[in-house]
Parts: sequence; structure tokens; C-alpha cells
Amino acid sequence: MAGRSAPAHWRARTAAARLLLPLAALYGGVAAIRRSLYRHRWLEVRDAALPVIVVGNIAAGGSGKTPVVIWLARRLQQAGHRPGIVSRGYGRGESGVAVVEVGMDAARVGDEPALIVRATGCPMVVGADRPAAVERLLQVCPDCSVVISDDGMQHYRMARKVEIAVVDEAVLGNLWLLPAGPLREPLGRLREVDLVIFNGDVSADMRAAVAPVPGHRMRLAPAPVQRLDGGGEQPLAAWHGRRVHAVAGIGRPERFFEMLSAHGIEPVAHGFPDHHRFVAGDLDFAEPLPILMTSKDAVKCRAFAPADSWEVPVDAVIDDAALNTLVEKLADGQSPA
Repeated sequence: MAGRSAPAHWRARTAAARLLLPLAALYGGVAAIRRSLYRHRWLEVRDAALPVIVVGNIAAGGSGKTPVVIWLARRLQQAGHRPGIVSRGYGRGESGVAVVEVGMDAARVGDEPALIVRATGCPMVVGADRPAAVERLLQVCPDCSVVISDDGMQHYRMARKVEIAVVDEAVLGNLWLLPAGPLREPLGRLREVDLVIFNGDVSADMRAAVAPVPGHRMRLAPAPVQRLDGGGEQPLAAWHGRRVHAVAGIGRPERFFEMLSAHGIEPVAHGFPDHHRFVAGDLDFAEPLPILMTSKDAVKCRAFAPADSWEVPVDAVIDDAALNTLVEKLADGQSPA
């Protein structure tokens, strides 16, 4: 669950959340046993011919993985690597494994894969069976040098070389496991990854919770605003003082609205659940104003959006030291425990 569909009791340790603690304990026990079976290879773990970097999180809900995947792919390209990407393709209308190409319908491949391919130009394959997706990727792109897995931290059947956890502290809520809270794995799991990327502000307590794992803060910098019909672009500063309809179907829609407000724009906020399947009626607003939306929503709305609709792309800005950590991990001969 994500966005406005997340249960209210995930945000605090309420009476409702406490009633679910026995189920959370059962969930945690089963998850720990499952992981142990994979760690000891009593359950099949499928190794890939190339190093796999997993970009994931420990909580249900959007934490900002997609901007990190795009940042990582671009930076690895600049460093001389040839990355390929795999993803589950959440919300896609087809089963099995499929190659993603630029311009493909997001309903077929998933909104995030459609966005990632458009932003990076990397070869990409989607499929719920992540090891099968990796195998297919290497068939269609044998010159890849590294594989990035968009999500899949808990997909332990897929062997990985490096793990990156993306943490939005607000998404961690009450810090309890499902279903009492939003966590898929305990907070201590963050101490076992290779790198933590903090999306936005982070408390001293959270930094201490992941130590000694390297942690770096990510901020999202808006790029020029692009008209959905291809009719040009403008700097976001040009929208200062304007009132707009702001559309966001992402993990935390309020982040988008807050960003617009911070740039002097007056957003009429329209928040939708993460991965929302938009239809034309969703953008039929009574007040005639321009529409600004996230890139993740733009890939789904481009075909039917009103004429005065604009995409607000964002770029992840992360310290270079984070990339140095990854390059070192890729260079050494040791796999994470």
C-alpha cells in the first residue's frame, strides 16, 4: 500500500496497531526463517553472470527508489559501465517476462519501468520472476556489465552483489512490522546493506540506526517543466506566483505539492494512490488552470491529458561519495553476506 491508501495506524503506535502486534510477530518470524533459508542456500538462489545491484527498501510504500535507479544508471554510464535494469513492473497488465522499450504503454510494462527507460535509455526487462528477468536481460543485451534491480530487496532468490536501501523516514511510520506497521523487515536490516540513501530530511536517531553503513542524503532538484504534447519547456521559476492543478499519484504526493509551494507556486493538490491508473476523467477539473504532474504520472496521462498539461521532472542529487562506495563494492571480489 502507498500514498493515501496506507492504513492510518501505520503512522503511530495506536491501539489499533497494538492489536495487530501478534500478527506482526508471526510475519517477522516467517520472514526471518525465509531469509535464513536463502542465506544458507537451503532454498535455491540463482546467481547471475554479472554483478547485480539491488535498489530497494524495507517498508511498504514509495520511498523514492525510482529517482535513485535513474541516478545510479546515469552515473554508472558516466563511469564507463553498461548497466541494464530489471524490475517487477508493478501494476502492469501482462504476466511473464517482457523487454521494455522507449514509448511502450505504461499499462503494459508498469509506470516506473516506462519512466526509467525513457530517462536512461538503458536496456530493461520486467517480470515478477526477477532471476528470469535478469537472464532475459543478458540475452537481449549481452554487452551489459552490471545489472540494476529496481526493488527486489526481499526477492532473495535473486543473488546480489550490492544492496542499496532507500529510506524516507516518514514512510517508516511507527517502525513496526506488517500488518501493525509498514515495515517488511526490521529496522536492523538496514545495517546489513552496503549503502543507505536518505530521501529528504533524516533524524540523528535514524542515522545512528543504520551506522556504520554509509548513509547519504538525496534531494530532488526540478528540471525544466515540459509540456506533455511536446510543445516546449519552461524553467520551474517561470511558474512562480501561478495557481495550478497539481497531480501526483506517487508514494507521498505531498512531497510534490511541497516542492511546488517551495518554488512560489500555488498548487491545488490532487493526490492519488501510488501507481494509480489514470483516466481522462481524473484530469477533468472544474477550475480552468494549467496542470502540473510528476514524470511518473506523465507517462500514463500523455495520451489524454488536456492541452495545458505539464510534466515536472526531477533529478536525484546525491553526494559523489555514494557512487565511490558502489564502485568499490563492484570492484572487490566479496559478495554481501
